[in-house]
Amino acid sequence: MEHIPESKFEDKRSKVIDELVSKNVFKINGRQLYELSLFELLKEYTDKSLSS
Repeated sequence: MEHIPESKFEDKRSKVIDELVSKNVFKINGRQLYELSLFELLKEYTDKSLSS
């Protein structure tokens, strides 16, 4: 089976989700992280990074 690489967009989104999970963030505004857009994830990630 041939492996199809993820797009850079999906790769970035996965990394941001992993970083948020490492900071014990599992939901944002009652929604699971995987349901959110990259923009919403980056906004939360930036807010958490600046407040730490």
